[in-house]
Amino acid sequence: MIQDVDKKEKMSYFKAPVFAVAPMMDWTDRHCRVFHRMLTRRARLYTEMVTTGAVIHGDRARLLGFDASEHPVALQLGGSDPDDLAAAAKIGEDFGYDEINLNVGCPSDRVKDGRFGACLMAEPDLVADCVSAMKRAVAVPVTVKCRIGIDDQDPEAALDRLARAVVAAGADALVVHARKAWLNGLSPKENRDIPPLDYDRVYRLKAAMPNVRIIINGGIGGIDEARRHLAHVDGVMLGRAAYQEPWRLLAVDGDIFGATAPHDDMIAALEAMVPYIAGQLARGVRLHAITRHFVGAFHGVPGARAFRRHLSVHGVKPDAGIEVLRDALALVRTRATVLVA
Repeated sequence: MIQDVDKKEKMSYFKAPVFAVAPMMDWTDRHCRVFHRMLTRRARLYTEMVTTGAVIHGDRARLLGFDASEHPVALQLGGSDPDDLAAAAKIGEDFGYDEINLNVGCPSDRVKDGRFGACLMAEPDLVADCVSAMKRAVAVPVTVKCRIGIDDQDPEAALDRLARAVVAAGADALVVHARKAWLNGLSPKENRDIPPLDYDRVYRLKAAMPNVRIIINGGIGGIDEARRHLAHVDGVMLGRAAYQEPWRLLAVDGDIFGATAPHDDMIAALEAMVPYIAGQLARGVRLHAITRHFVGAFHGVPGARAFRRHLSVHGVKPDAGIEVLRDALALVRTRATVLVA
């Protein structure tokens, strides 16, 4: 009976359409995720990648702690040892994460040297063993985020083999960044732009595995584009567009889910952040650690540049308090009011 309940909960968790904000190193930290949750109730949120060694041996409260408002939120793990991944996944589940995601897509040198991330595309059987171990350790969904291939691999064969291996091992969904990763010759930054996007390859994977939940990622610029992808796959994951232009997330709940957004506009969303920010400041968090995620908040709004400048100049000061954000928001209101008048 418990297994049946778990199965129903997982089916509901992955019910299409799925919309997610991608895990991004140095960007999607706990403060960023709280901010994004003020813009959309329905989007899945993901942590930055955390290595198994850090989870098992590090400061777990600092690495894994999150605000209750972030749900649904997933923990992304980096690693290649099945036992370590199982242990880290269990720790993540105990912290309250709704999903555990295995990174098989990051192309950085540090990741490659540690035998995890995109280099694991060359070892689908090992990835399957990792997924199987994680599935045995936790009841929450276990997912994999990968590329369509690496280096000289044929994406048709490489993606198909990885997908079938991890699904056979019990993976609940596959998130596919629709580019190859070139581990030799391209930097991590170049790997986000230079390899050509091949969305059709991801569509073909979904057509070949219709019962597998497939979420597409890579170069998706906004909500209208996301909706077009949803005609072919179960879900869409937005990366840099969601972070650099967070105002786009205000449209997610209405345009994707036909629901009401948590706030009518960006000013209201940022004002709703004040109690959270005040609590973090009281814990010794610097204001800039939070407000650095707000720089792209306004688009085409009078005062947007003044807002960014005020935060960049005053938000970094050691004694910066909540009044810095309030003063920055006043600049947006004032400029907009003057323009209308």
